[in-house]
Amino acid sequence: MLSAYPKDRAEASSLASHSWIDLLEPTAAERAAFATAFGLRVPTRDELGEIEATSRLQVENGAIYMTAPLIFASGDEPWLPSPAGFVLSKQVLMTVRFAKSASFDAVAKECGAQEKLEPAAAFVNLLEALVDHLADLLEAAGRDLDDASHIIFSQDNALKLSKETAMLRQLMLRTGRTSERMARIHYTLVCLDRMAKFTVDRARDWLAQDHAARLQSVSSDIASLVQFSEGLVSRVQLLQDAATGIINIDQNDVMKVLTIASVVGIPPVLVVGIYGMNFKNMPELDWPWGYEYALALILVTALLPLIWFKWKDWI
Repeated sequence: MLSAYPKDRAEASSLASHSWIDLLEPTAAERAAFATAFGLRVPTRDELGEIEATSRLQVENGAIYMTAPLIFASGDEPWLPSPAGFVLSKQVLMTVRFAKSASFDAVAKECGAQEKLEPAAAFVNLLEALVDHLADLLEAAGRDLDDASHIIFSQDNALKLSKETAMLRQLMLRTGRTSERMARIHYTLVCLDRMAKFTVDRARDWLAQDHAARLQSVSSDIASLVQFSEGLVSRVQLLQDAATGIINIDQNDVMKVLTIASVVGIPPVLVVGIYGMNFKNMPELDWPWGYEYALALILVTALLPLIWFKWKDWI
């Protein structure tokens, strides 16, 4: 789908009279129409997926070609990056993408209502909107980690081991997904920062001073968001280590109880085994209180290991 801005231009006007051409999953005809109108090529999806810096940022025929993997999702949707391309020249801004974006729609609505639109202004507005969207995603990730931290470190009611272990396992999966999302956000922020700096450097001859200043502000905002994301990554590692540690402590407590129970049970079993042999020369068989004596001996041999463990402060 091809959209051209500003929207108030006459429908019969040529494509070259518009300042921003937005291509969403473009067809071959739409690609050819843009190339004919402006003499610039439209990058293919394979080209947008290249990861080398020289492929993501380059200059051709006086136009700046830039690509970045953008995250268009929100909420609980899968945060899968989608390749997007930007071609900026003095005459036109062309964007090509393969996923719908609320950020693009908001900027398009704003730019479509303007009588006069500069390509560089549309590009700066897009970068600012994309950075704002990524900031919202980072804030959501931070709130998600806050909830996980509260559950791990501030449990008011003790749960059974099976339920607590299952809950902590779910929290580890949740924080793992959050970490993966933040890694994608971090990479997207780095790509947008490179785009902003590359534009200021390569378009200094025709880029307006206010647009260059706004791009520098975008770079500053991205730097702060990158630092924020790095802090969140450290929190993810802390929460996962804490959840793993709590699970190990609970399991060690279970093993300690089982070990104590097995040790406490050994002496009584030994006593019972001895008196269960029923030899004739066993003097206790003829005692009037022999049975009570054996029961008391079993009880004492069971209590002695417990007293020993308590004295050692093992329980």
